[in-house]
Amino acid sequence: MNNKMKHALLLAATLTAFGGDLRAQMSEFETTLTVLTGWETNRDSHMAGLRIDVPKGWKTYWRAPGDAGIPPQIDWAGSTNIASVAFNWPVPQVFELAGMRSIGYYDSVTIPIEVFPASSGDMRLAGVIEIGVCQDICVPVTLDFDAVLPRSGERDAAITAALRNRPLTAQEAGAGDMTCTVKPIDGGMQITATTPLAQHGPEDIVIETSNPYVWVSEPDVTRTATRITATSDLIHVDGTSFAVDRAGIRMTVLGKSRAVDIQGCTAG
Repeated sequence: MNNKMKHALLLAATLTAFGGDLRAQMSEFETTLTVLTGWETNRDSHMAGLRIDVPKGWKTYWRAPGDAGIPPQIDWAGSTNIASVAFNWPVPQVFELAGMRSIGYYDSVTIPIEVFPASSGDMRLAGVIEIGVCQDICVPVTLDFDAVLPRSGERDAAITAALRNRPLTAQEAGAGDMTCTVKPIDGGMQITATTPLAQHGPEDIVIETSNPYVWVSEPDVTRTATRITATSDLIHVDGTSFAVDRAGIRMTVLGKSRAVDIQGCTAG
């Protein structure tokens, strides 16, 4: 385990340890989860949303929260007639904490989710979401949800606005194909991803894998006017060996004027 990962895990443990002491302090505030039941699409699916409201001035985290963040965890137990769910995360903000990066949202966020049914009939979304709610310190919060999605429903303004605030696809942004090289390192693997993409001001680069048990370091980035090269360490959380699925590699470019989501790479 390298020093970056040790630092990240130590910080996460410290933040969580203080959670119990701050629960009472936060009891006068309310962190809520609301299911926005949404509408049927023309793709034989249903567009719904999860709205998370945290105390004013606090924040919660994006799907890849950075070394100083806590990843959201969702358990769909209790849901019925759900074949799959696709998240449409709106563009997040980048924060700095103790010299490390975290990525998330202040005050509230609506996350559009496209729900695909397993069969005809009513769909029910029910389960539990665990999130970190953070200001100077983080408090773990567990929220239940349970809602039946209506077969006919009107478009929801909050879901529509969040969908408009998604990152551009690689095609929409004019990005070229992403290539990746992978090599072994002590305790894991190292990936270098390269993609042609014109620069539009200052950027933060995030690398993800499709394996939720693989920790990905904040990348070292080399940038030219037309190309990004980003190198990250990949380490399995239990220290075991693993394979890198290139189709599951994801690079997100977070800039002030735009964000771009580039999915899948080929051997470089």
